[in-house]
Parts: sequence; structure tokens; C-alpha cells
Amino acid sequence: MSSAPEMKGNAEINNSKWLDAHYDPVANLYTFSSCIALADLHGDGENKLVVGDLGTGSCNMKLKVYRGTGLMSENTLLDLPTGLVAFLMDQHEPRTPAIAVASGPFIYVYKNLRPYFKFTLPPLDVNALEQDVWNQAREDMIDPLSLKEMLDGIRDKADIPLSVRSLRFLMLDPQDMEAFVNLYKEQPIRRQTVITCISTLKKNMADEDAVSCLVIGTESKDVYILDPEAFTILSKMSLPSAPTQMDVTGQFDVEFRITVACRNGNIYILRRDSQKPKYCIELSSHPVGLVRIGKNVVVGCAQETLQGFTQKGKKLWTVCLPAPVTTMGVMDLPTRGFQAVLVGLANCEVHLYRDKNLVSTIKTPDVVTSICFGRYGREDGTLIMTTKGGGLIVKILKRTAVIDDKDAAPGPPLAQSIRLNVPKKTKLYVDQTMRERENAVAMHRAFQMDLSRLRLAAARAYVKALESSLTPMSSSLSEPLKMNAVVQGLGPSFKLTLNIQNTAACRPVMNLAISFLYDESLYSMRTAFFKIPLLVPGLNYPIDTFVECLSDKGISDIIKVFVLREGKSAPLLTAHINMPVSEGLPLN
Repeated sequence: MSSAPEMKGNAEINNSKWLDAHYDPVANLYTFSSCIALADLHGDGENKLVVGDLGTGSCNMKLKVYRGTGLMSENTLLDLPTGLVAFLMDQHEPRTPAIAVASGPFIYVYKNLRPYFKFTLPPLDVNALEQDVWNQAREDMIDPLSLKEMLDGIRDKADIPLSVRSLRFLMLDPQDMEAFVNLYKEQPIRRQTVITCISTLKKNMADEDAVSCLVIGTESKDVYILDPEAFTILSKMSLPSAPTQMDVTGQFDVEFRITVACRNGNIYILRRDSQKPKYCIELSSHPVGLVRIGKNVVVGCAQETLQGFTQKGKKLWTVCLPAPVTTMGVMDLPTRGFQAVLVGLANCEVHLYRDKNLVSTIKTPDVVTSICFGRYGREDGTLIMTTKGGGLIVKILKRTAVIDDKDAAPGPPLAQSIRLNVPKKTKLYVDQTMRERENAVAMHRAFQMDLSRLRLAAARAYVKALESSLTPMSSSLSEPLKMNAVVQGLGPSFKLTLNIQNTAACRPVMNLAISFLYDESLYSMRTAFFKIPLLVPGLNYPIDTFVECLSDKGISDIIKVFVLREGKSAPLLTAHINMPVSEGLPLN
């Protein structure tokens, strides 16, 4: 007989939408979502996993290729990779994609897993004043201390930043400056930027196996589009800040959009017909992840929120997350027509969102640092994740899995987020608003005066009710009673039932009586005064009596009920019973 925890675990496995295909906690893979891709490198119909491994951060950087659960090949990288993409660069058969790895100012292109081409970013313009100062130092016209003072002045005022050589020189101690100048003064000054992000853009066709251009973002706030065969610069666009992430859609020869998240906390949208951003999305905190779902852009922010925007920057929705975002990815299943956003969180969870609805949650053994979803091997719905500790996780979506659009996250219902159809402002509304704005002080004083009068009237009525015992519950601590009355009948005879209850915890109440006060020309009662038996706490005592209506004029009146205590003149309880109109005729 299995235990309860085992049964619960089996039920969770059966209800899960994912199959645990592989988990290697010591795979030694340290990477991000921008450095991981799935591609059919050999044209055999089996996709391989290509990873730009960061190594230790200073050494052991490698380009690794996985097939199934094993490492297929690896190439050493000279510098830290900042991005990795797979793209088709020509129409030659067999149609095998190339791998482009962005590292520093270079793009290393691999064909058939062998080095094929190295592209270098064009050098930037050198500051003319900086060039002139170094020329003077080369001709020994100024000493190193004067050189430092002049470079300091140029750095504070110049529009073009200083080169790396000048910045390193300004960091040196005075005794090391002369040796540095003698070493580098004969060499020309170069100012080089580095690549911060990379993506691909279809050249002229939208097919999956179409030729693609490379799109790169640089530290110098520029975006370049490169020709896939000659690796020449086809287009150059400028941004207000350095890009960190980008998403590209469209075709270069037709129309395209480049959505770029920048270091200043804004998102800019570039289009084919402009060299500057067309739209700008201002965020309340820095973007951590950026993906595109259809025509909408989904952004993960540093303040633990997930936000959706249109292509023109209009905010659609915001979702609060339970932990900071570590990485994001797109889950695209064309066979099912399903698109969603995968969000890796710092609490060892991966959330699956469709629009603003949380449709699934995946628990992971460690914090996820990269996510990639697509075809791996011959399986379409494969989710590949790497963890902070260097682990590799492979999950496969079940073919029988049903992903509902119903929101699984606790919170307000969906109807609460539907916008109300608020009518347009009328002239009467505008005039009323102007009157309230002009007479705000007088209206506030009048409101406070009326509120004070209302409170005073309520307090007086409450005190009067307590003093005359007009309340349905007794205010006496020694006789805590509660009473309600029920009138039954159509007339002229009515049955009057009084329900009396002792609300004390353990003390009975005795020596009570009930008296009725009524108009004797209108009503008659068989018993207008009788004693009440001992009241046990918590029990309900119904007391019945009959009332006869003597009038045939269709009028009614109030019958007052008093609960009395022997030896006291003031009643404990008072009830006013509004008698109904008699619908029958009295018999002579």
C-alpha cells in the first residue's frame, strides 16, 4: 500500500504537462538566453543545441554543440560571447545554417562547425583634440603631466569620447606615465566599440529557410544590419542609449521593425524608413527581458513586473511577479497555433504566460539563467534550460497536454480588468465641475456642517432609544434579552408571536412579564398581560397571543410591546409592531 506523499507525487506527475527528458546538474554550462540556439547544422533533420559557454568569465570560453544528451563538439572562443544566432547565409545546397558568435568588436562565423569568417566593427571617429595632444607628446613637445592635464580637460568637454589608450593613461600613477607614453606614442590612435546584442532579419522572403541578415547592437549606440554573404553594412541606425536586448521582425527588402531595449531603461522601435527610433516606450524600471508575441511586445522589468505593449508603445497590461526575472523566452508551437512567454524567476520557477494569464508553472531544482524552446532532435515541443549552477535541463511537452487560457494565478477575476464604457463628458458635467472647483471651500464647509448635524441627530436618537428601551436588544447587563415579533393572518383575527431569547452565557432570567399597549377602539386582545417563565440561556421562547381587529374601515395602527421586570417602572425592552390592514370583515 503506497503512502500519501507517493500518491500525491504520482498525481502531480500525471497532471504535469511536461516530460522530464534529461537533467545534468554538472554539465558546466554557464550561459544566457542570448547565447543559446537550436539549429539543424548538418541538414539531417535533427536539430542540435548550440551554446556559447561563458566558462569562468575570464577563461575557458567555448562554443559547444549538443546532440541529444551528449556533447558533440566544442570550439574555443577568444573572448566572452555576448550573443549567438544561427542563420542561412546563402542558397547553396545542402541548406545548412551558419553560426554567428558576437564577442567583443568581432563576429565569428562558423560553417559546418569550423571557423569561416571574422567580421570586425568599423572603427569610430577619434577626437581631433586628443589626436593633436598625442602628436605633441610623440614629438616631445609636452611632458606626461601636461598630457594628463590636457586629456582631463578634453574628457570633460569633448563630444567624442576619449580612446581606450587615453583612458588607461589617465588611470596610471605619475611614476608610470612616462613609460606608457614612450611605449604607445608611435602607434596610431584607434577607438573601437563592442557588440552588446545580436539577432537575425530575413533578407527578402519570410520562409523559414530564407536567407537572413545579421542585426547587431553596439556600445556606441548604433544598430548595424549586415549583408549575409559579403558581410558589408547594409544599414546603420542610431539610438539615444546603448542597446542591451533586441527583437527583430519582418524582411529587410520589404518592411521590418527592430524593438530594442536600451541601458537608459527605455524601449525604442526602429523601422525601415527611418534612421532614428520611430516610437519610444518609457518604463518605470530597467528591462530584464524582451520578447515579441504576435504584434505585441512583452517586457520583464527589474521591479518584478511583466508588461505588455503594442507595436506603437501603448501599454496593454501589467502582471506582478512573485520574484525577480532572471530570463525570458518565447514558446511557439505553430502546429497548435499556440504562443506564450516563458519567464524564469529567481525563486526556482518558470512561469508560462499567455497575454496576462498564468497558464502553467514549472518547478526547477536551481535558478534558471537561460531558456530556449523549439525543435530539438526530432521533437518539436522541447524546452531547454540552463541553471545558475551550470546544470542542463531538457523537458518535452506532452502531445496530450492541454494548456488552458484560464488564469491559474490567484487574484481578482478577469472581469475586473475589462474597461467600462464611460460616456463622454457633457456640458452639464463640465459646468458642475467648474462650479465645484470655484466654490470648493464653501462646499466642503457645508458638507462638514451637515455631517456634524447628522452625527448629532444619530447620537441623540441612540441615547433616546437606550433611555426608553426602544431597542430590540436589552442594554442591561443583568438581563441581556433579545426579542422579535411575527404577525400572521389576513384579518380580522391575527396571531401575534413574540420570540424572546436570553443571550447571557450561563445565567437564567426570571420574574419577567409582557404588557401590550394598543388602541382599544381598533383592536382587542384576549390576553394583554401575562408572565414569562424562567428563561434558560440560549433557548428561544415563542409566546403567542391573538389580536382581533374591530374596524371595517381598512385602517391599521401600532401595537406596543413592553417586557417588564417586577419592581421596576422602566421596561427592559420595547417593540413597536406595525399591524397590517385587515382584509376580512368583522362578524357581529
